[in-house]
Amino acid sequence: MTAIKERSTVQKNKKSVLEVCPVTYVMERIGGYWKPVIIYELSFGDMRYSELRRRMPGITEKVFIQQLKQLEADGLLTREARPVVPPYVTYSLTLAGRDMLPVMRAMVEWAEKNMIQSDGNDGISAQPPLRVPA
Repeated sequence: MTAIKERSTVQKNKKSVLEVCPVTYVMERIGGYWKPVIIYELSFGDMRYSELRRRMPGITEKVFIQQLKQLEADGLLTREARPVVPPYVTYSLTLAGRDMLPVMRAMVEWAEKNMIQSDGNDGISAQPPLRVPA
């Protein structure tokens, strides 16, 4: 992976925006395709690595691990590894991660109002709703 040039104009601009823009701050934490999906899956409760991985068949192993590490570094989930053979690793949402659930619910509500897909017959039908636990 290429090192980030901390002195570049892009990085300076990004840093200054992160300091003043709440939306940018949130998107820096949960932005991307897989982070919200991981948070959604963990909203149902603690999960072992393999169980969480099975619920997300479209993600590569490398990206899955990267996303978990970033969410952990951002304080949104915790990783508990027990020193047994085979390894027993459990992931759970932190308080900050659970605080994201209302944001996720708001995203679901917005999607339910605005998301459409083709039904294959040149018509448009609404996407089925996604539920985030309360």
